[in-house]
Amino acid sequence: MCGDMTRNAARANPHLAPTPGAPKAPRDSWATLRSLLPYLWPKHEFGLRLRLVLASIAMVLAKVATVYVPILYGHAVDRLAHGANAIVVPAALIVGYALVRVAAAGFGELRDAIFAAVQMRASRVVARQTFEHLHGLSMRFHLDRQTGGLSGIILRGTLGIQNVLRLATFNVLPTIIELVLTVGILWHLFSFWYALITFVAVGFYMAFTFGVTAWRTKFRRIMNETDNEAQTKAIDSLLNFETVKYFGNEGHESRRYDESLARYEAASVKAQVSLNGLNIGQAVIISAALGVMMLMAATGVAHHTMTVGQFVLVNTYLMQLYVPLNFLGFVYWQINQGMIDMEQMFSLMRVNYEVRDKPGAIELAPQGAPVEVRFEDVHFGYNPDRDILKGVSFTVAAGQKVAIVGPTGSGKSTISRLLFRFYDTVSGCVLVDGHDVRDYTQHSLRAAIGVVPQDTVLFNDTIFYNIAYGRPGASVEEIEQAARLAQIHDFIITLPQGYKTKVGERGLKLSGGEKQRVAIARTILKNPRVLILDEATSALDTATEQEIGSALRSVAYDRTTLVIAHRLSTVTDADEILVLREGVIVERGSHAALLEADGVYAGMWAAQQAEQEEAVQSKTFDEVAQ
Repeated sequence: MCGDMTRNAARANPHLAPTPGAPKAPRDSWATLRSLLPYLWPKHEFGLRLRLVLASIAMVLAKVATVYVPILYGHAVDRLAHGANAIVVPAALIVGYALVRVAAAGFGELRDAIFAAVQMRASRVVARQTFEHLHGLSMRFHLDRQTGGLSGIILRGTLGIQNVLRLATFNVLPTIIELVLTVGILWHLFSFWYALITFVAVGFYMAFTFGVTAWRTKFRRIMNETDNEAQTKAIDSLLNFETVKYFGNEGHESRRYDESLARYEAASVKAQVSLNGLNIGQAVIISAALGVMMLMAATGVAHHTMTVGQFVLVNTYLMQLYVPLNFLGFVYWQINQGMIDMEQMFSLMRVNYEVRDKPGAIELAPQGAPVEVRFEDVHFGYNPDRDILKGVSFTVAAGQKVAIVGPTGSGKSTISRLLFRFYDTVSGCVLVDGHDVRDYTQHSLRAAIGVVPQDTVLFNDTIFYNIAYGRPGASVEEIEQAARLAQIHDFIITLPQGYKTKVGERGLKLSGGEKQRVAIARTILKNPRVLILDEATSALDTATEQEIGSALRSVAYDRTTLVIAHRLSTVTDADEILVLREGVIVERGSHAALLEADGVYAGMWAAQQAEQEEAVQSKTFDEVAQ
């Protein structure tokens, strides 16, 4: 029934198409800036909008005060130059000059203080949404990802947002306002030529700055790429330091890391040298304009068409304008860097979800009576050119225990991933409690399923935290009871710090068996309706396996259980055993029935029994020899 409805759905639906691990191609800076604007003027955040308005008012007042400073300064110079008898007049101008400078600085600081909340909230929201988006992406994306590179993208993107919001909003725009006011005042007080020279000089300055900075952008991109590469190699090497030690490849890892750093170094040097060239060009442009205008003003003073105060006024205006312009080069460079950093983070946000909740998806209760799990003619492949499952069909009745066995690569773990809906089937259906898993919300589906995986990875936190992760908010008594059922409580209380013991990166401070028992306790605490045991005792010795086996049997009681196993001795009590080979179920039945059939399962059983007998004989021989 559902096979016809969903056949080739994964290939037809763009959301289900394989998603590359790397972000999409970068967009232009304006598109990136447009992506940021909604965070600058957030919906339903009246307080932040009010802050933005007040900060804008403070910005305008600061610039008005700034352009009025030279006028007061020029009047004071003229009064002093004419030898005023009453010192009160120039003193008042000087005091006014000082007060206006204080006002300009004060309004500027007030602007930054008011805007800080808007800036930090925007960077926080974008970082959180990126983090949530990454968690929502498919397993295919995360299998292809480079963790170090992703963390670097998010960190630089967050800082980039802060820089762009602060600099573009309250540095570039104020500088433009100051330029317009300065040009207008020079035209009004003196002549069209002063205004024209100022406008042309600033325009040429900005064109030169923007052009050179755009050219230098490629060096920043290379720096980002090589930094991502270096961080990825460093984190990957440190996470796998045991493997590095086993093979004595510290020198190899150091060389790989240094190669990335060398490329970063080369790009960084080019960026710095080009910045020095940019600064020299900017100084030449401003100095030339200043020289021309000073000559014009000096000629006016010599011909008594201008006063000394006006000469000082022209010089002060241009020098005052030069300060933000000189900073503008750095600002534009920082904004470009921020745009590049933001561009990479926003590109992560544009990576499509491969698995999505459909509109009107229903909720599956996380706890309650056991439910039926059914696979109907399921076909699936991680790549279009290679099928992993080829028409798999079976049913796990509510409260039943079904085991799947078979050689490595036969598709056993793929079945559990489809049940969790980490992927969608190419055709066929996976049903839970009579509904296609695509009918449920992903969150409720996964909340109702518990798994003890073959490879247990723990958080770098305490044993208590890692067990409690199965159900955040569980009581201490519930956590300790789960640990008892998993046969690890007695071990934990012998540790100096007990449940507060740190397990280390990925749980490396614990043995494989201890990690697996923590994983079992975590799943017991979750109390799911469907239990998946994916090689749950693979890291345990025979004695411990028997101890935990009894605990797992008690946990699986009256719960729908799917066991994926390599050791056949762990599944002899299953209601049904499925033998999977090359994506096809070749045999099914109880343990006794399959042995009687003397087929594939019987051959696997005989081989494992022979291996165990050989191991026992070898151990006995060693004990006798000693």
